[in-house]
Amino acid sequence: MAELHDVEEWLGALLSQLEPAMRTKMLREVARDVRRIQQNNITLQRSPDGTAWEPRRVTARTKPGRIRRKMFAKLKTAKYLKAQANANMAEIAFVPDVQKLVRVHHYGLRDRVNRRGTEVKYAERPLLGIDTFTKEKIIELLNEWLARK
Repeated sequence: MAELHDVEEWLGALLSQLEPAMRTKMLREVARDVRRIQQNNITLQRSPDGTAWEPRRVTARTKPGRIRRKMFAKLKTAKYLKAQANANMAEIAFVPDVQKLVRVHHYGLRDRVNRRGTEVKYAERPLLGIDTFTKEKIIELLNEWLARK
């Protein structure tokens, strides 16, 4: 989280030079690109820092040869992972309907498999985050926008 504050401080002075409409447009593009990076990480089933997620547990239902979807295949879609921006901020977040599910998996918490099912401790699988590649991409996009000014 500290890395976000560093980026925020750096951007504060630069963003104040742009008009609110241009800031909104720029931040919308940044949010969209960061969402694409996060979607790619979910597709590759890795944490934002590049480490692979712990695989699903092997059960009787996960026989070899069985066709399954990858984890969080629907969560990475634009329907559930929203990118929003205004003149003051850009935000990438999951819609409220799936935030509990995301929180359980992101932090590795306990949850019930179904209403009356047993409680299970899920493995920690970070879904959203900022790494050096994402920081570089953000800085690159902002530099392009400021060069256009």
